[in-house]
Amino acid sequence: MHSLKSLQQLITEAFSSAGFVHEPLQLYEPIAYTLDIGGKRLRPVLVLMSCDLFGGDINKAVYPAMGVEIFHNFTLLHDDIMDNAPLRRGRETVHQKWDINAAILSGDTMFVIAYEYVAKTDPEMLPEVLNLFNDTARKVCEGQQYDMNFETKSDVTIPDYMQMIRLKTAVLIACSLKLGAILAHAAPMDAEKIYEFGIELGLAFQLQDDYLDAFGETSKFGKAIGGDITTHKKTFLFLKAFELAKGDTLIKLTNYFFDQEISEEQRIQEIIALYRQMKIDEITRLEIENHHRKAMEMLESFEFKPDMTREMFGLMQEMFGRER
Repeated sequence: MHSLKSLQQLITEAFSSAGFVHEPLQLYEPIAYTLDIGGKRLRPVLVLMSCDLFGGDINKAVYPAMGVEIFHNFTLLHDDIMDNAPLRRGRETVHQKWDINAAILSGDTMFVIAYEYVAKTDPEMLPEVLNLFNDTARKVCEGQQYDMNFETKSDVTIPDYMQMIRLKTAVLIACSLKLGAILAHAAPMDAEKIYEFGIELGLAFQLQDDYLDAFGETSKFGKAIGGDITTHKKTFLFLKAFELAKGDTLIKLTNYFFDQEISEEQRIQEIIALYRQMKIDEITRLEIENHHRKAMEMLESFEFKPDMTREMFGLMQEMFGRER
């Protein structure tokens, strides 16, 4: 097995040598800026790691892995516009640094580039890879639409929310793992099994993102704290709080979220304080741990040799070692 560090380095070098700046600069500079931010490049590393687990040639998986990462970053560009987010990974979002039109068009171009990289797959496996990628891309868009629908929907439930994040976040992580398995010629049953492992991993990852939005630190989290609160996003925390709140607590929670006279700074402080009082932080951590445990059990069920899964467990530890 290749080490996590070596796989991360391989992806970093592949992006560094790709050269995304072309003419017109107004179109490609935002793309290069976005991909240069980097982050942990979780999804392409998962492609390579899964390919490695099933005995494949990771060098043949690099381009498709890059395609998954480029697609992911395309969705972030458009997501940031919809959320009016000022920061992404600690830096200005593209629509803030340039403008909304630039972010839309550069994002569209990234979608095309993502397909170009995914298409650099062994022709024998290309139909199956494209079917997986197309299905995933559609589901991510469906998830984003549900997320937008929830903004004006008053009867969103926690199961509704879990289905939304399954589509918006978890399926791309699951796709990354299944893609690596396909490229390694894994048995279809194993490819599907590693996909379901990815779903649980993705659910835990998004729930932790929700948690960190309220209880993390901007310097470590990379995004402004309280963004979900100021935009009234119906996250797990929001839904669980309104599910549990009674009497005066419910009145306070409603006022702090929706009273237009309250400053955004006060809104964030008061709601986070209420969340702590209601133990929403503890409840959310338990939900994260539940999905993380399910993912661990699924990975262990493959009965890989311990030295083969050590790096995957290390990556999972890194994923959930973000500021909590």
